[in-house]
Amino acid sequence: MTNKSAIGKAALTGGDLRSFFERDAIAVARDLIGCHLLVNGMGGRITETEAYFPHDEASHSFRGPTRRNGAMFGPPGNVYIYRIYGMYWCLNFVCTPGSAVLIRALEPENGIAHMIERRGTDVLTQLCSGPGKLCQALDIDIAINNRLLDRPPFSISPSAPVPIISGLRIGITKNAEVPWRFGIQGSRYLSKPFR
Repeated sequence: MTNKSAIGKAALTGGDLRSFFERDAIAVARDLIGCHLLVNGMGGRITETEAYFPHDEASHSFRGPTRRNGAMFGPPGNVYIYRIYGMYWCLNFVCTPGSAVLIRALEPENGIAHMIERRGTDVLTQLCSGPGKLCQALDIDIAINNRLLDRPPFSISPSAPVPIISGLRIGITKNAEVPWRFGIQGSRYLSKPFR
């Protein structure tokens, strides 16, 4: 772990949410790997993330603030939720204004019975293996957009270091060549394997 990473983890351990998130989105995306996320008491270990920046054509913030993406320009540690394909919600954590980390997958730990019911499958590796699945399993929608992570219904806590792998982001066509996707190396709880 780099010194900046250690500083970030220490900030989260000490409850200093702003210091943890008010950093480069790549550093935050890496440091979120292995952290524990709960929404209304349900969730688990974050296994996969992606970083996005205001200068990044794949980012919702690329063209500046709008009504839809306003939460992405909120304070560090703010939650930005948006819909894709008219069907699925996606959960993001704001870093510096206009940059954010997409939470792509997690390993279920708490509230698994509720996740199974919402997702319609009891295959644990399929409950939260993608941003849309994760939001469906945790009952995340626009109603909890634009809130800070240190307040209900959210709870986030650090973990011991885990082996991290990086690769290309998924499901985008613009700026797709950057290795800003991160995950727990060897995890079975990913949206897609790293290549």
